[in-house]
Amino acid sequence: MDGTSLPATAIVSVRPVAALDFPDLPRAEVPDWMPEVRLVKPAELVVDEGYQRGLSDRSIRLIRKIVAEWSWLAFKPPIVVDVGGLLHVIDGQHTAIGAVTHGGIPLIPVLVVRAEAVAERASAFVRHNRDRIQVTATQLHVALVAAGDEDALTMAQVCERAGVKILKNPPPFARFKPGECMAVTTVQAVINRRHAKGAREVLEVCVKGGAAPVGAILIRAVEHLLFDKEYKGQIEPDRISALIQAMPEQIESEAKRFSAERKVPLWRATASVIFMNRRKARG
Repeated sequence: MDGTSLPATAIVSVRPVAALDFPDLPRAEVPDWMPEVRLVKPAELVVDEGYQRGLSDRSIRLIRKIVAEWSWLAFKPPIVVDVGGLLHVIDGQHTAIGAVTHGGIPLIPVLVVRAEAVAERASAFVRHNRDRIQVTATQLHVALVAAGDEDALTMAQVCERAGVKILKNPPPFARFKPGECMAVTTVQAVINRRHAKGAREVLEVCVKGGAAPVGAILIRAVEHLLFDKEYKGQIEPDRISALIQAMPEQIESEAKRFSAERKVPLWRATASVIFMNRRKARG
């Protein structure tokens, strides 16, 4: 795909920021000050190691990514506190270190807040890292499609052609409809291994079987049946779909037992159970 157009499933709408109705929720008292934006040299920022995280391998990878892909569009100003003229980073040390490491970024904006005591600053650090909602794989996929990412657009097209609908969030009470899917990591892995055509064949089998949802275990099992030498050519795609539709609970329960007894992954056990029942659901 050339990224110039989005699949129909990628069309999104915008909405205004609106208040939610929480009549019984107490309102926190708002301080009489507001944060201050300053432009500072990133090397002048300091990190209090008394409560800040050390640099793990994951941190190093993130900093390398920040340096290699620096963009103001992705920039989030570090949150800092002025302590006797030194700006202590409460949140955003990876960004600050990335800016220093880059070497070509003389100034960055920071948001200066007030927290006089170390305990206050440590508490603020905890809140910044605890009170946030992590982006899920499906939410990230939707954003990547909107951004024109080639791999995400390919996945969206494969899913659309197979009849799979990628959900950004799980449905209420986990009541999935046939064809709905949140296993974007698994779908992408199948595309990487089998290319778009092979991945579409796998997903089509799941959709024709009425899978709700089209989950990671079933996707891996169907891929195994269609492409691995152990089963390839020994069971027709339509037969797999018929079995998925006719005996979903039985397949699931037998696969769990098979997996426990044989000490094999559940997706492999699911493939084995489907294959062993291949003479059923004829016609």
